[in-house]
Amino acid sequence: MSRGAVAWEPNLRFDSCGHAAAKVCSYRHNRAATVESVAVSEFFPYHFDKRFTPMWLGAGALPWRDGVTITDDQRFVATFGLLKVDTPLENIDDAHVTGPYRWWTAIGPRLSFADDGLTFGTNHSAGLCIHFRNKISRIIGFRDHSALTVTVADPVALEARLRAHPA
Repeated sequence: MSRGAVAWEPNLRFDSCGHAAAKVCSYRHNRAATVESVAVSEFFPYHFDKRFTPMWLGAGALPWRDGVTITDDQRFVATFGLLKVDTPLENIDDAHVTGPYRWWTAIGPRLSFADDGLTFGTNHSAGLCIHFRNKISRIIGFRDHSALTVTVADPVALEARLRAHPA
């Protein structure tokens, strides 16, 4: 029998974590004791339009992993495949909902032709354009970025969350 395995018994029951009832589920008990003292990050997933799968998947973006996270230590983190924007919430100056976009200008990691903005795009319906007080270090291209557009599933909720943070 492998280490940690439980021998089969006819009347053995398992708890909600899948552990044998004869064993104490330390994960469940430890988690219950610390739930109130742990701050929780907020995750805003992207809205992935499946019609454009080759474009966003080719850039390494994955629906179960990528999106925008507001961390418990007050940081804004947006990921798109191997690309990552990480800045303090205090660096966010403004945010507004934008869209719809032309699909060929909205899907994938993109630079703006109008300014030094960056886009992490997964659909052409809607997104949130976030402006920074101080430019973030360049992610792609040759210049630092003053704005980031993200096509999250609920841009209105992300906008409200960013506005709720005291500047």
